[in-house]
Amino acid sequence: MINVIKLALIGLALGSAASIAGECAAPSEPQLPDGATATMEQMLAGQKSVKEYQAANSEYRACLDPKVSAAQVAAAGDSPSEAAQTTLKQLNDEYNGSVSKEEEIATKFNTALRDYKTAHPG
Repeated sequence: MINVIKLALIGLALGSAASIAGECAAPSEPQLPDGATATMEQMLAGQKSVKEYQAANSEYRACLDPKVSAAQVAAAGDSPSEAAQTTLKQLNDEYNGSVSKEEEIATKFNTALRDYKTAHPG
């Protein structure tokens, strides 16, 4: 019974690399305002879009979580296949890339916010 479960997880992990885009879709980057020229309303809209992006990115990673877990099981053991190891690497790259992209977007918005505050003192 355990071997059947393990085989099912391996199948899921091996099939998941091709289906990541179909089942787990990374969110599009939000449009960020130019803080030096933006109005308060544009900055607030930019802030809202960043928060929506962060929420969507969190959902994306939650979708990837079970795939990563299955791929870890498939890639574990005495002699994991090269395909299982490749799938695990791809999934980890997708997951980690989404974290990096989210940090990059937050940094860009914070820069725009500083530019806005500089352009609109007081």
